[in-house]
Amino acid sequence: MKVFGYRVFSLVWFLVFMVALVVVAQVDSTSCTSTFFSALVQLIPCRAAVAPFSPIPPSESCCNALRALGQPCLCVLVNGPPISGVDRNMASQLPEKCTTNFEPCVII
Repeated sequence: MKVFGYRVFSLVWFLVFMVALVVVAQVDSTSCTSTFFSALVQLIPCRAAVAPFSPIPPSESCCNALRALGQPCLCVLVNGPPISGVDRNMASQLPEKCTTNFEPCVII
């Protein structure tokens, strides 16, 4: 019976955490209409360019995805919860490397 209770507690805790992430992503954004997770999925082409210590520049598909996502949503990702395998500093440099006209994100 204890195993069942632990599993239920873990599941409830996980769901609360996920809902909190979505709420934080939506509150922090001024005009980002994407959720944290959908913005993250949209920037999958940029994964190699934002990996820690990666010398790989952003690809054209990465830059196109970044432009489509927009600066407010990028800032939500940069200031959101930690993302495994993503260097926030490198992610915040994507607009400059992709020659977009985004204002820099203020890293919190």
